[in-house]
Amino acid sequence: MQSYNEDEIVEQLQSPETRRAAFSKVVAHYSEPLYWHIRKMVMSHDDADDLLQNTFMKAWMNIEYFRGEAKLSTWLYRIAINESLTFLNKQRQQLNVSIEEGDGFLAEKLEADEWFCGDEAEKQLHQAILKLPEKQRLVFNLRYFQEMKYEDMSNILGTSVGALKASYHLAAKKIEDYLTEKV
Repeated sequence: MQSYNEDEIVEQLQSPETRRAAFSKVVAHYSEPLYWHIRKMVMSHDDADDLLQNTFMKAWMNIEYFRGEAKLSTWLYRIAINESLTFLNKQRQQLNVSIEEGDGFLAEKLEADEWFCGDEAEKQLHQAILKLPEKQRLVFNLRYFQEMKYEDMSNILGTSVGALKASYHLAAKKIEDYLTEKV
């Protein structure tokens, strides 16, 4: 497998002659982590697959505007998060569900997803995560599953590191309480 050097890739993305090949490397490098991030947000393999494709399509259509002030990963995660949040808001609208009512419909998607291969403990963890407010869920997923640094999350979400740490710890406590209650 070829090595991935972000500085070289960003430079290649700036040139029309090397842009397509460089973007192929970006897709190969970021497909899996972005897929799993999106999947943790929308719970469905099919929806995550579609949103990943939308993420890369948006990135490709706007690649000439990427100037490298932020890391490429930050830009891609921001696109993926925006795509996912837009999708979830549309789902809530279609189902006539308010944000305050929670995202129980996502738990139903998890149950119905033929691609979900987790055990009962993993299912309960995901159900606990779905009980979190959207922002806490997003922060928890980025930190717990993606092992993303708070500084990187801060760049993606435009929130201070201190606020992100507080959100994560509050989310972890709520999940712990939910799981303890289930036992």
